Amino acid sequence: MPITLPMDVSQTEPPTTFSPPQQALWWLKKGALVLGPEWEKAHEICQASEGEAAHDWVHGLCHLIENDPGNAAYWFRRAGRPNSTNDIAALWQEIAESI
Repeated sequence: MPITLPMDVSQTEPPTTFSPPQQALWWLKKGALVLGPEWEKAHEICQASEGEAAHDWVHGLCHLIENDPGNAAYWFRRAGRPNSTNDIAALWQEIAESI
């Protein structure tokens, strides 16, 4: 089920109704799409289900935030997605509207 946007990140945890990739997106948004403890939580969620396209797509976004475009490209390929040329916020929005 797609996420209702804009996403409310005012709580301390993502909604329990969110799928794991949606939870990872929630943590990235809560962390203002920068490296930090929220990024770590999102990355852990993605790593827990490597090989699933939605997780791998969000995983690529994590590595764009980390400023590691080579690793991001690897995860986008695994997700069956083109290497992103979008800015991070635009890519977050695209993923959120799609998963």
